[in-house]
Amino acid sequence: MKNAITVSNLHVSYYGKEVLHDVDFTISEGTSVGIIGPNGAGKSTLLKALLNLIQADKGEMVILGASLKEVRKRIAYVPQRSTIDWDFPITVKDTVLIGTYPTLGILKRPGRKEKELALKCLEKVDMLAFQNRQIGELSGGQQQRVFLARALAQQADLFLLDEPFVGIDVTSEEMIVNILKELRDEGKTIIVVHHDLTKAEKYFDELLLLNKELIAKGSVKEVFTPRTIASAYGGQLSFLDEVMAK
Repeated sequence: MKNAITVSNLHVSYYGKEVLHDVDFTISEGTSVGIIGPNGAGKSTLLKALLNLIQADKGEMVILGASLKEVRKRIAYVPQRSTIDWDFPITVKDTVLIGTYPTLGILKRPGRKEKELALKCLEKVDMLAFQNRQIGELSGGQQQRVFLARALAQQADLFLLDEPFVGIDVTSEEMIVNILKELRDEGKTIIVVHHDLTKAEKYFDELLLLNKELIAKGSVKEVFTPRTIASAYGGQLSFLDEVMAK
């Protein structure tokens, strides 16, 4: 099985303060991986470093067997909802159409083929009826479905999602999880920054446990042990008792 991502000796800093220290790991193609860890552990920073949205201090990253520049079009990214300007005057359909841009030539606009794909992706997430709505008019779960549809329209091989389940309804969460599993079964690689440890085993094949350093990486059962969780979350004993009980 080929590696979708190989990271070696990754160091990342914000304003001179190191956020990620000497991180090494590999992720195989066709795998669903949850990135977990306490607040401030560097989970979102890791995704942004992979995309060069934050420049690493040092380290090597190989993505889909090549450099980021060579494979950027094959990567779909869904940022945290809190970072998106929901007042921007764009419709649901046009938001999803943006996902087709990486495959268009320079200065080309989406044509009938791209528009049909966008509608198909909206139908996949049960948002076709909302295609002409402004994105700010939607609920949190509906907004997240639209951005997943945009990622689907990109027809990527690697999907990176940053906290996709925060502030959304149960129905939307279940739909997104099922679609991500379908993508995984098609051979796509799924990486999700996730905060709810009680659902980790249900949602992912593997976990990557961070707290500024790599604490553990492997199957859910290998990572989800009292020792590794405690080493990442420190003295949050009541929290750990609740999680491990489930």
